Amino acid sequence: MPGIDESLLEAMRLPGARGALVVDWISGLALGAVGEAPGEGAEATAAETAELARLAMESGTLAPAVGGAEAGEEPPVDDLILTTADAYHLLRFVITTFDSTVFLYLWLDRADGNLALARIRLAEMAQRLVLG
Repeated sequence: MPGIDESLLEAMRLPGARGALVVDWISGLALGAVGEAPGEGAEATAAETAELARLAMESGTLAPAVGGAEAGEEPPVDDLILTTADAYHLLRFVITTFDSTVFLYLWLDRADGNLALARIRLAEMAQRLVLG
């Protein structure tokens, strides 16, 4: 099973991939990064996307009101997709045995990328990802 580095390199093989991160949405820290990052770099991107992830996971509107994901449970939100004029930003939540506060982030060029393929592959990567 692949670890963080292998998963990030796999993400970068997707058509149109510009950058990828593994982020802890509680702390906002990047656990791994490869490629480019929009804005001011990987750490800033990790912190900003962690805010989006936290809002989605804690939202009573977007996530079930029964609370956040418990250890080993599926998170209430599978993924987030943000589109801009020139890019797609995908956040895919990772299910782990010890917590569910990690997500994969992919920055995908809109002209060269395939959003459907990227979403499927990111889901597969999140399922196989082994942390630690």
